[in-house]
Order: sequence, then structure tokens, then C-alpha cells
Amino acid sequence: MFDLSRLGAWSDLPFFTQILPGIEAALSTETRPVLPPAPLVFNALERVQPDDVRAVILGQDPYHTPEKADGLAFSIAENFGGRLDSLGNIFKELKNDLDITRTRTQLDDWADQGVLLLNTILTVPKGCAKGHASLGWQVLIDQVLDRLADTPRAYLLWGGPAQKTARRVDPDMNFKLETPHPSPLSAHRGFFGTRPFSRTNAWLQGMGHRSINWGDPEAL
Repeated sequence: MFDLSRLGAWSDLPFFTQILPGIEAALSTETRPVLPPAPLVFNALERVQPDDVRAVILGQDPYHTPEKADGLAFSIAENFGGRLDSLGNIFKELKNDLDITRTRTQLDDWADQGVLLLNTILTVPKGCAKGHASLGWQVLIDQVLDRLADTPRAYLLWGGPAQKTARRVDPDMNFKLETPHPSPLSAHRGFFGTRPFSRTNAWLQGMGHRSINWGDPEAL
């Protein structure tokens, strides 16, 4: 079902031989459309190799509206014309934090700068949030985070599932920012005002790394 040829160094994780076959078997019996499309499920890992990860943004599960999810957490495919929901609130915080107005909804340029945009669950049935929470995707996320524990990185953990999954991330070694999820249901409970973009860049610069351009990629 899945083409793993573009995973690079991630393909060494035990998940792909031990757990993924069971997930593929379960998905083969799913009667509802599965999002994102199979070629995009591992998009986050394919875009950023382990040694290139400088920051991790961890969310919950993909958007469950057709043509919206593109395999990168919070990113929205450019041809989607509907509501931005969580991404719209992320853009509001970006404007308030760095006075940057971003219009491009696809976040692949963030990934290309070393931001791993990962969800705790990588697939979802159409119209059913958390519908694949029991398939075993969390095993992969645990192994990814363990693989990334070799050097300090920035972790933006948006929402309870992300924070639970990343509980072992060392806050002394890494920059670890835990906030409510940016969804319309929870953003006003503490996501707004956390300044994740400027704080991540300040930490990266303090570690001797270049900052991330969070704006439209034309500004790169």
C-alpha cells in the first residue's frame, strides 16, 4: 500500500517492518476514504531526514476534510479552498509574534528548512477525527522522537496528544514548548500569545544555528 522508497534513513526504524504491515492490513478493510492519500502519508519524514531536523512541530491527526491534508502537520494543500481552521490561527499567532503575514497554506518550505511537521496519528477516515487513533501510528512517532534524541532540537507540542507523546523529550537539553492546540476549539485557551516562532528562532540562534523563515518562501 505504501511506497517506502523515499524514507531515507527513517526506513531503519523497526516500525516499518514490525508494525506497518498490520496497519496496512487494517487500512485495506477501511470502507471510508482515508486521508491523506497514500503517497502523502509519510510526507513529513520524506521531506526531512533525521540529521536535518532542527525543530519539530507535533500535532494530533490529519485534517479529515478531503483535499485538505498533505501529510505535513497543519499544512493545507494549495488547491484547497475551504476554511483554514487551525492553520488560520497559526497564521494569526505568526502575525502577532513576528509581524509576518503568511499567505501560502502549504508548509513544505518549513519542512525544507528542517522543521519536521508531524502528527501523532498519520491517517484519518474522511469526516472522523481520531478515527485511526488505535491503529498503532504512535509507535512510529515514539521511534522518531527516540531517533531525534541524539542532539538538542526545538519541540513545539501543540495539544494534549502531542504533549503526551513527547513526554520523554528532555526539556533541559531541548527547547520544549507545550501549548494548547491551535484549533478553533482551543486556541483561545492559551495558544495565542505563546510566541512559538520568535522563541524557536531565538533558541536556534543561541545554539549557533540559523533562524527559520516562517513567512512565505519567496522571502527566503
